[in-house]
Amino acid sequence: MKILNLYAGIGGNRRLWGSEHEVTAVEYDPAIAAIYKDFFPEDEVVVADAHEYLLENHKNFDFIWSSPPCQTHSSFRHNINVRFRGTKPAYPDMKLYQEIIFLQHNSEALWLVENVIPYYEPLIAGKKINRHLYWSNFEIPNLPKVNEKIRSNQIPGLQELHGFDLSKYKLSNKRQILRNCVYPETGLEILKIVEGIKQ
Repeated sequence: MKILNLYAGIGGNRRLWGSEHEVTAVEYDPAIAAIYKDFFPEDEVVVADAHEYLLENHKNFDFIWSSPPCQTHSSFRHNINVRFRGTKPAYPDMKLYQEIIFLQHNSEALWLVENVIPYYEPLIAGKKINRHLYWSNFEIPNLPKVNEKIRSNQIPGLQELHGFDLSKYKLSNKRQILRNCVYPETGLEILKIVEGIKQ
């Protein structure tokens, strides 16, 4: 199966997928893309704007996973940082909804879009799984809740939770990169559903 992994980050959703499929990962930040490539050397890694890449390449894949930027939708950012810590408010990034609508009406592939649970009522209803919302053109059952006992806001706990060791990399935003990861167990369970549909 040919899989497109958009806004790939370091590959949280992809970590447990194995090597059976042909994965193309798109990440805008070259430093983060290089780390992804270290973890998943068999994947094709493209340093590009994922939003534009989807527009031009959506017909070339069997399954598309998209995780557009979530910060401007985040309930934590809005309810804590903006309301109480003086962070400047920002327009929600509408690429999220653009991609959902685009895929709904243009994609013949199986697709899934992931983002945080927002501070507002979602403009398009999605399925809540753990701390994220998912939109897709296939049914996602209620998945097992991820054990978050080891979750913390500190880098060691986040590394343990997601299964990535970033200690050898010089990055100023390791904590945010780890917080952006989708739980690997959730990524695997969703891939299994897609594989079942494709059989």
